[in-house]
Amino acid sequence: MFRSVDEVAARLAETGYLASPAVATTVFLADRLGKPLLVEGPAGVGKTELAKAVAEVAGARLVRLQCYEGVDESRALYEWNHAKQLLRISAGRDESWDETRTDIFSEEFLLPRPLLTAIRGDDPKVLLIDETDKADVEVEGLLLEVLSDFQVTVPELGTITATRRPFVVLTSNASRELSEALRRRCLFLHIGFPDEELERRIVRLKVPGLGAALAESVVRVVGALREMELRKVPSVAETIDWARTLLALGADTLDETVVRDTLGVLLKHQDDILRAAAKLDLDAV
Repeated sequence: MFRSVDEVAARLAETGYLASPAVATTVFLADRLGKPLLVEGPAGVGKTELAKAVAEVAGARLVRLQCYEGVDESRALYEWNHAKQLLRISAGRDESWDETRTDIFSEEFLLPRPLLTAIRGDDPKVLLIDETDKADVEVEGLLLEVLSDFQVTVPELGTITATRRPFVVLTSNASRELSEALRRRCLFLHIGFPDEELERRIVRLKVPGLGAALAESVVRVVGALREMELRKVPSVAETIDWARTLLALGADTLDETVVRDTLGVLLKHQDDILRAAAKLDLDAV
């Protein structure tokens, strides 16, 4: 998809995703080497948006597996359409079981889920396995075959191998440690909070009506909040939301009243809001 690291950065920027040199380099290598990309970092720093941006610049279909506790093979790989199978069995009462079984365990009755969908067909795809760390450890076993050989084994049909490999992005908030077997199959990228310059560029891009001075103030206040001992510090997503909030309120500058009244956009816990209101010194930032 990409001829150089600079091309990665430029094309991602066209979609509204401003990539750091480390992000652009790792995306280029994942594409060139055909390796899955494991992206870790705090929530709201652009891990999922990276996969969406890559899909957009590649003109590829985004296939997303949203992980959660309890997700299993039937949600990740495939399942059989049992209702349709029962109808077929009822319609073929005069047939032998061998004849019926051959029919009901065919492609017509198969319901592909994200992992199987991603490796079937010749169209370009980006497979996003989102919040991998929220899935049970057993799910990682399902991923190993897909990420190693880009194939899925369906006992009734055999092994389905990709004719065109998808670009794979796994995201993790590091709420639990992923297995070494899974990590070995991936290139690793950590996305943290951006520096002030990059975050200002992101805010100006996402909130074009915001003035340069106010954007700078927003980024500095968010940076000060991130240095506090809070349960959940604001991410880039909250920075953008706050900038949009200030624009909607018609604020030209930051003062104590505006900041106090809008802290709930940045912080999601009451004790964090109280601590920030008590410690934040606008004159110092």
